Amino acid sequence: MRDISRSSALARRQVLRLAAAAVVTAACGLSPLAAGAEALKLEKDELKFGFIKLTDMAPLAVAYEKGYFEDEGLSVTLEPQANWKVLLDRVISGELDGAHMLAGQPLGAAVGIGTQADIITAFSMDLNGNGITVSNEVWELMKPHLPKGPDGKVLHPIKADALKPVIEKFRAEGKTFTMGMVFPVSTHNYELRYWLAAGGINPGLYSPTDVSGQIQADALLSVTPPPQMPATMEAGTISGYCVGEPWNQQAVVKGIGVPVVTDYEIWKNNPEKVFGVTAKWAGQNPNTHLAVVKALIRAAMWLDADNNANRKEAVSILAKSQYVGADAAVIANSMTGTFEYEKGDKREVPDFNVFFRHFANYPYYSDAVWYLTQMRRWGQIADAKPDSWYLDAAKKVYRPEIFLKAAKMLVAEGKAKAEDFPMDSDGFRAPTSDFIDGKTYDGRKPNAYIDSLSIGLKGSQTVQAAK
Repeated sequence: MRDISRSSALARRQVLRLAAAAVVTAACGLSPLAAGAEALKLEKDELKFGFIKLTDMAPLAVAYEKGYFEDEGLSVTLEPQANWKVLLDRVISGELDGAHMLAGQPLGAAVGIGTQADIITAFSMDLNGNGITVSNEVWELMKPHLPKGPDGKVLHPIKADALKPVIEKFRAEGKTFTMGMVFPVSTHNYELRYWLAAGGINPGLYSPTDVSGQIQADALLSVTPPPQMPATMEAGTISGYCVGEPWNQQAVVKGIGVPVVTDYEIWKNNPEKVFGVTAKWAGQNPNTHLAVVKALIRAAMWLDADNNANRKEAVSILAKSQYVGADAAVIANSMTGTFEYEKGDKREVPDFNVFFRHFANYPYYSDAVWYLTQMRRWGQIADAKPDSWYLDAAKKVYRPEIFLKAAKMLVAEGKAKAEDFPMDSDGFRAPTSDFIDGKTYDGRKPNAYIDSLSIGLKGSQTVQAAK
């Protein structure tokens, strides 16, 4: 039975919110419809959301700090989580109402990679935002293999071809070459694998009986929580890593490593994190879910508004201990449109973090399909699937209809412009060749794309054994 006092409190807050909106409407001389007349009757207004201490959790922090959650009648608590597994488990158990998630987490859960669960997303949190960093030792070994421009600086993007002789040197000396990534179904795992494979380096395969992902690997990839990446590399446990910010820039500031490539250079405007909830929660709280998505859209808009004019303030917010908790200067290195590679080599990368531009928040089926192709490529999906399977799996998790409903409400309220959303999209981005290896990806043809890639499973191939 629902708690009566809790229901009454929720109702009182909604009445107060509607009354306040009416006052604003009258003061502005607007009709109720133009002012956002479709007030949502919330099923639940006290919410707890989880996140990992990365700069791309920014939409959650901004929605809280700027009062966008409150505008929707929501009382939200934001709580950092120890790692991605704990975060996912707590969403599944109901301890968290929703969370900042790796895009691959709800997809992996849906197809049975690791924990199986029905998680959905109606909001993509950002594009880009990751980098690959190597230790100082590895950087010095790579440099002789890197072309330079007239100014004497290394030419970018740096391809993994320059890392291949370093790995061969390690092997000749009887040493393994290990790199860190944050989770088996993380963007970071797939981006690191893509970069390595494009340079002729096998990052290893998974099998149903060996989930290490290191079968036949030239470079061993291991899981390390994002905040621990720099210290783990400094200790010599790993020789490099792929992670989100601020942990690549932290290596520069500490003088322990060099970021060599960003994920923007691996796949231009790649989808990164999502906001995930269980399908059960979404079914029980449809209006609350819409209210959350509305608040997050407004936060994303603020983050990218006026050519990133608000980013300095965003840095100050994220630097707070309850959010990312890193030094503001470190966060600003990437959050304000630049990225520092080798110490002193700071370059303009205006789209390193994108939170709203390029329809960043729309949950495209084609984005989901790309992740699924990589799961198949590396053996996490053990058997071949028809193209139709990829779309069905994507539609189970990615819910653009919820996103567009929230967006249309904001447009009706005068808080957003219709042209800022792909209102007529069929869920697929146009085919693109904006990858570091120049391969063309068409989300409608996942198997053809998998077969075009040089390293990894193709067609009906399977991994038969752990060796």
